[in-house]
Amino acid sequence: MKRFYKTAAVARGERDSTFRIALDGRPIRTPAKAILELQSEAFARAIAAEWDGQSEKIDPRSMPMMAFTCTAIDLISKKREQTVSDILTYAEHDLLCYRADAPAELTERQNREWQPLLDWAALALDAPLKVTSGVVSVRQDEQALQALGRVVEDLDALELSVLSSAVAASGSLVIGLALRAGEIDAEAAYAAAQLDELYQAERWGEDHDARRRRAAIRNDLDAAARAFALLRETA
Repeated sequence: MKRFYKTAAVARGERDSTFRIALDGRPIRTPAKAILELQSEAFARAIAAEWDGQSEKIDPRSMPMMAFTCTAIDLISKKREQTVSDILTYAEHDLLCYRADAPAELTERQNREWQPLLDWAALALDAPLKVTSGVVSVRQDEQALQALGRVVEDLDALELSVLSSAVAASGSLVIGLALRAGEIDAEAAYAAAQLDELYQAERWGEDHDARRRRAAIRNDLDAAARAFALLRETA
């Protein structure tokens, strides 16, 4: 789609506590035709900057804050319970809980990089998760799962939109929640999420498709980290 507007700006929403993004004075609508309105002025300004930064042709891939918001309004607000359930399925088999048997270098790296995140979840979220090795599945304690459930259920639609993206990209609810809390940054989240793959690439090299997949994961985590930082400005 070609750029059809000259200016993008933040405007007051229907209520004084909400904000809209206006293109040449007209409010933006989501793909489902709802007016895009947010509680966070910082987030609204980030979306306006995304629109303002477009060149002659609009590239939706360069507008992650816009995508998070449209997903929240059009989809998550209507399927909140399903979204929460989908996110919480990751807690039952969190990436950080499954360690390799060998080689020793990999297991040591997993313990060094992953265990502090699980320790954080246990202390900050009251959600101690069990660890296993090899292909053996581990059943997590119900109390820990309920504690994680309370955290996720307390999030609004926009937070759920960002968290869902971070969890899907990393394969870990703990990584997603640590990113949300500012406990780790995007680089640390990526390193933890891709630890096994990066280790294999160091040993055996990698192909173009693997690099492209990892680049996409890094982009998703970068966008989620920025979105969470903007939301913390409002909190």
